Amino acid sequence: MLTNVANVLAGLIGAGIIFVGARAFWAPQAAVGFGIPGTRTEDRNFQAWLSVKAVRDIASGLFIFILLAGATPHLLGWFMLAATGIPVGDALIVLRNNGPRAAVYGIHGTTAVVMLAISVLLLVA
Repeated sequence: MLTNVANVLAGLIGAGIIFVGARAFWAPQAAVGFGIPGTRTEDRNFQAWLSVKAVRDIASGLFIFILLAGATPHLLGWFMLAATGIPVGDALIVLRNNGPRAAVYGIHGTTAVVMLAISVLLLVA
């Protein structure tokens, strides 16, 4: 039962991060929500950075679905644990750049906590 719940939650994380990545291509202004102050979405340099981030996000979400389809819950748990470093790193980037605490804790911190919880559920299953 816990494995099923963890798999559904992992799938939601995967779908969510694919959506965030894909959205960067059709709505780059949404990247302002990442939390870095003074984000100028019309800047070509920023758009290049955003494209790199978008590809990283889409690939990360696809990795989750690949592991959901073909791996053991234990392996997915280890992957999710390692991938928790991504929202932690994002939170630190926003914090270091004097971004809003709501983005640091509400977006990136919450994502990290949820991913950590999913990892635990999968690793003890």
